[in-house]
Amino acid sequence: MFQLGKTIISEDIIDKDFVCNLSACKGACCIHGDAGAPLDKEEAEILEDIYPKVKPLLREEGVAAIEEQGTSITTAFGDFETPLIDGADCAYVIFDDKKTALCGIEEAYNKGFIDFKKPVSCHLYPIRVKDYSEFSAVNYEKWEICDDACTLGKELQVPVYKFVKDALIRKFGEDWFSELEKVAQEKFQK
Repeated sequence: MFQLGKTIISEDIIDKDFVCNLSACKGACCIHGDAGAPLDKEEAEILEDIYPKVKPLLREEGVAAIEEQGTSITTAFGDFETPLIDGADCAYVIFDDKKTALCGIEEAYNKGFIDFKKPVSCHLYPIRVKDYSEFSAVNYEKWEICDDACTLGKELQVPVYKFVKDALIRKFGEDWFSELEKVAQEKFQK
């Protein structure tokens, strides 16, 4: 672990390699698990605002889940998440013609319907950020459904932090990312 400003960072984001391999996993991270994508309060409000523009792209069961649960849910701990379909798929998941799970929010963004790409927690994956009162913990989340992404990342020699560069900049800013790169370069020079 090391610290940059008010973040405590797992060295795994520098040491481990990762490149999403959607052709292998088919977007499993969006359809497996027991919770929706983590959201902050502002993102929960954004989802409510953009839902009418995203809705036409969603599957019937996704729309039904959102209509029943809301555009976001609040957990027992007071955290915000995307709703799920029957406790599995994210309600915003759509599928392409190859049965690969895609994000309906991101699809609306790509089509120019909205200017919100997708929740930052999804954009950051496989990095998870947990905010505490004094700092944020930045960790690499290892999940066996991403083994193909780890293999591809190793083949291409792309560390996790480089794979999610745009998302890290979105979350923490350019200066923070520059400092992270310096730490990584120093580590590799040793």
